[in-house]
Amino acid sequence: MSEIRNVAVLGAGTMGHGIAQVCAVAGMDVVMRDVDDAALARGQRGIEGSLGKLTEKGKLDAPARDAALARIRVTTELADAVRGADLVVEAIPEIMALKIETFRAVAAHAPAHALLASNTSSLSVTEIGAASGAPERVVGLHFFNPVPLMTLLEIVRGLATSDASVERARALATRIGKEPIVVKDFPGFATSRLGVILGCEAIRMLESGVASAADIDKAMKLGYRHPMGPLELTDLVGLDVRLAILEHLHRELGEQFRPPALLRQMVRAGKLGKKSGEGFYRY
Repeated sequence: MSEIRNVAVLGAGTMGHGIAQVCAVAGMDVVMRDVDDAALARGQRGIEGSLGKLTEKGKLDAPARDAALARIRVTTELADAVRGADLVVEAIPEIMALKIETFRAVAAHAPAHALLASNTSSLSVTEIGAASGAPERVVGLHFFNPVPLMTLLEIVRGLATSDASVERARALATRIGKEPIVVKDFPGFATSRLGVILGCEAIRMLESGVASAADIDKAMKLGYRHPMGPLELTDLVGLDVRLAILEHLHRELGEQFRPPALLRQMVRAGKLGKKSGEGFYRY
């Protein structure tokens, strides 16, 4: 099992730059790719800010921070990003056609030994793998937001994913300080399926006037010891992201995942959560 030294992260958004950060902190050389320089600059600022906070809190010393930053290179060229990679992690929008297009390009340019991973939270790893032409090397690596702080890594095994690829993913999880679980490729996997159904019901309760958003969240935090309420979490993830996942799971699994009308209305109004400044709460 070859060691992962060089990582390509495709996507410099919240998840992508978080993945790039944890890999660089763990000593790997990282190339972060996005479609334009502005997106890459935002990703770099996100990494600098996150590492700065960790340093201020004493969780990372200044030399380690500087070394991690020095290990990260950025590019807008996919072929340049993946050419020398031992691991490619895709962290682009949850659109299957876009992921398939990306993985076909990755397979054409990445080394034959590279582990190919998707950070998808609900889409089929089996379908992505089949499109890549190298399904035995394709695995789901579902990280959680914020990536540097959340310890869970959900490893998703597609129908054709090899044992060796799963073991490489496990070794990676240990190296970057994550606790892995391995699940079969099924709509919503384990975490998204459970998480979105709780968030969906919380939105229905708010829609029906059962309680305020703050009290629904307080119920889960104080009564069930959740660190964050389901509506707060939906704001953090993004209402548009949650809507897309629910629509996918509704098609795949049935009525229990039908998106609430309130969620659709809020997305249409541009109330997407923290990233837009307003969701179930104002920011």
